[in-house]
Amino acid sequence: MVNLLHLRTLMEVTRLGSFAAAAAQLGYTASAVSQQMAALERDTGVELFQRSARSVVPTEAAVTMTRHASKVLTDVEALMAAASRTNDTPAQELRLGIFPSLATYVLPEILRNERWSGLGIELKVSVAEPAQTIQGLRSGGELDVALVYQVGQSGLAWPHSLERQWIGDDDFRVVLPASWKIREDAEIEAAHLSDMPWIIHHPGTSDALVIERLFASCNLHPRVVAYSDDFHASLEMTAAGLGASLVPELALRNRPAGVVVLDVPDIRLARNVFALLINEKRTAQVQLFTQLLADTLRDTSGKSGLHPLKSAPVKGRKLPR
Repeated sequence: MVNLLHLRTLMEVTRLGSFAAAAAQLGYTASAVSQQMAALERDTGVELFQRSARSVVPTEAAVTMTRHASKVLTDVEALMAAASRTNDTPAQELRLGIFPSLATYVLPEILRNERWSGLGIELKVSVAEPAQTIQGLRSGGELDVALVYQVGQSGLAWPHSLERQWIGDDDFRVVLPASWKIREDAEIEAAHLSDMPWIIHHPGTSDALVIERLFASCNLHPRVVAYSDDFHASLEMTAAGLGASLVPELALRNRPAGVVVLDVPDIRLARNVFALLINEKRTAQVQLFTQLLADTLRDTSGKSGLHPLKSAPVKGRKLPR
């Protein structure tokens, strides 16, 4: 029998093109992912990857299996949800900690999804930043699951007793005032953004440190005109012409008029979204919920109104100082 866990891992390896990248997203080691894929090859009797010292390339069989795996896993979720409704099974109370942008743009989509009603979960929600929700898990009584994000290898920490499950990524994008007359999705070299006015995170936070190091690696030295950890405020100030900002795609779901989003290849950064779970609370219903969350976040990322990054590079354009 094919292991469903191995199918989920196959989907991530195929999507990311790397055992190491899939391992980082799923919370495994690269060796564990490699072992899972080897086991899947033995179980199916087909070669799934062409392996070399530097890369793994999915075979046609892997691509085909990945396409069908999505439907199989969805059908299994439906089966488990139907089983959870039999015999008058009482709803499971789930005390959920969630950060604001996920609560604003993803959780409502889940609650409107017909799959939600079949999960048999009575949800209690606490909206707060990741550090606060993790404290709720530490206390052993306030929360059952915390939905958190981490930027790079920033200083967010949680007890080793918790189970970490990757949900998805929320990519950051460079946003400029439309009044600067740069076209939407233009590709610009980071060097052309140096010394321009910027709205950035408050210094001293782990996220701000990651962004500061990224900018320094690009030889980008922003002239700071505002500090803001509120992405909606940053977007409104950008729209008003104050300066550029770096915001995640979830925040761009309701971006104001007067901003344009750029493609800056040197600036690649994402918020990695995770679910932190107490092991004894990780029931079949909770696993279905986290999978629904991952699916919804993936679908939602395509609704920000952003276009594919295909524009020709903009070179030599003088930007505001």
